[in-house]
Amino acid sequence: MSGRRLWALLPLAAALAALAAGCGNGSQAVYTAKGSVTCLTAKGFTHATTDPLKVGFIAGVAENGGIQAVAPGGNTLTIAFAQSADDAAATEKVFRSKASPFYKRHMADIMESQRNAVLVWTTAPSQVLLSTALGCLAP
Repeated sequence: MSGRRLWALLPLAAALAALAAGCGNGSQAVYTAKGSVTCLTAKGFTHATTDPLKVGFIAGVAENGGIQAVAPGGNTLTIAFAQSADDAAATEKVFRSKASPFYKRHMADIMESQRNAVLVWTTAPSQVLLSTALGCLAP
């Protein structure tokens, strides 16, 4: 096969690799509490619940549910699963507006968003803990 033909096939190969890695159309599916809670439990989080009456008001009324769980070491995580990434930005604003003055000063350290999921911790998580939680987000 000539070098020119190989270069012509490169974009097709890259697209196929992206699809195989999960970077295709399905990768933008919204995350849900139901799809994510089992992974958190498997990764050592305890007291994991999706009960709207136990996850806090903001996460409890989120369109795709909410989770509250305790990470190894005792850091409590609350996740609100909004309807979309745009709605997640609005959810972040609500978390900020309802936070106590102490937490308002630390929101950059304790709140993280990925697509439609807004994660809020009691204290700033380690990078490993944050990566673990983000890795558990699922449709």
